[in-house]
Amino acid sequence: QVQLVESGGGLVQPGGSLRLSCAASGSTFSINAWYRQAPGKQREWVATISSGGTPNYAESVKGRFTISRDNAKNTVYLQMNSLKPEDTAVYYCNRRFANLPWGQGTQVTVSS
Repeated sequence: QVQLVESGGGLVQPGGSLRLSCAASGSTFSINAWYRQAPGKQREWVATISSGGTPNYAESVKGRFTISRDNAKNTVYLQMNSLKPEDTAVYYCNRRFANLPWGQGTQVTVSS
């Protein structure tokens, strides 16, 4: 079964940057998406990268976030720039529409 381990979160000032990593193991399925769950809200989709490397983003993060992949390390990344307080959430990686188990997530807090 697949194991997903997210890392790279932390506390950052508005306008700052963070780079999240997702290490996947134990499955032949490719992890291709990031999600987040903010306080008082349900989990939402953030970004996807296709097998050919084409990214897609939620409108709320378009132009600020970049999803990428390192095949050699079996790792997916999310570069987050120009962070806003509304980006505060627990961030998770997964495969879209696959119903795989969720990892523990990594907390991102954007605050002064």
